[in-house]
Amino acid sequence: MTPHTVEGLQRFVHEALPMRVRFGAGSVSELPEEIDLLGLERVVVLCSPEQTDTAEMVAGILGDRCVGILPHARMHVPRDAATDTRESVERGDAQGCVAVGGGSAVGLGKAIALTTDLPVVALPTTYAGSEMTPIWGLTENGVKRTGRDRRVLPRAVVYDPELTISLPAALSVVSGINAVAHAVEGLYAPDSTPILDLMAAEGTRALLASLPRLVENGTDLSARAEALSGAWLCGAVLGATTMSLHHKICHVLGGMLDLPHAPTHTVVLPHVLAYNAPAGSRAVDAVAGALGGSARPPGDLWTFIGDLGGPRSLRELGMNEGDVAAVAEATVQQSYANPRTVTTSEVGELLHRAWSGAPPAAI
Repeated sequence: MTPHTVEGLQRFVHEALPMRVRFGAGSVSELPEEIDLLGLERVVVLCSPEQTDTAEMVAGILGDRCVGILPHARMHVPRDAATDTRESVERGDAQGCVAVGGGSAVGLGKAIALTTDLPVVALPTTYAGSEMTPIWGLTENGVKRTGRDRRVLPRAVVYDPELTISLPAALSVVSGINAVAHAVEGLYAPDSTPILDLMAAEGTRALLASLPRLVENGTDLSARAEALSGAWLCGAVLGATTMSLHHKICHVLGGMLDLPHAPTHTVVLPHVLAYNAPAGSRAVDAVAGALGGSARPPGDLWTFIGDLGGPRSLRELGMNEGDVAAVAEATVQQSYANPRTVTTSEVGELLHRAWSGAPPAAI
């Protein structure tokens, strides 16, 4: 039982992370103001190869402040890519980084900040929510390591829904469900607070309400804005709470098997929600409310994802059935908080259902 639920007595500690946010359609044009507020005269723009066009547009807005575009962001932030990019930043004598894209670009910026203390400004083009957390991750030799450090938290975030218009429906769905996973884990984290609970519930609602609209009409700016607001809230919840079973499973799958980040979270979430349901009622209730009063939230979330064309099996993401046992063993070997006791056999069973595409186990 978490401290703030003991017989209605609210005792908790809530610490808000320092963050400046500029939100709204067209906000990217005001990026130079954010750079000036930080006192930066020379910045590099970080992105993935797929986001080069957007990065060039951002560089044009920055003008002489931009001293280079580094399109080296990769999924799971490989250490060698982070090292090479940091060396390029240092050679350019940059004073900060502007990360344009999703979790890969923001993660690359964080990796640079971790070793150089250079400030990062984030321009999200997906709903990953990474820009709201002090969590960094690096992958090396098939192992993904994560940690928390205030130095990597972006100093400013510019949320412009127009930057997400080009995000295809399929990527919008998995990116949004990835963000929902942040909120779900925050709702049963041992260090959650009533404030974070409200943020998690509203973030979940905003994303599950906006994703069907995005699938129907990808140019709906109102839906895009609502999804970004949900991602902001869900990411902030993750940044302030302890990660549990869901994220540990996904980190193992990403580091060991190089499975795609957001689709992996999308497949795994309904199964972990069902597994933790007996000890994580607030998370179940939040998903139920966001789905319009669902009687079986894990199963209905699984159906919701499928109806939007999202992936529902790890097999379709490239995982082999023979990997289940090794992933379960690696997951259990890690130390983390989870509301329900975790065993290798139960994680193996959960993973096998997720691998095969079966619906989550009944509560």
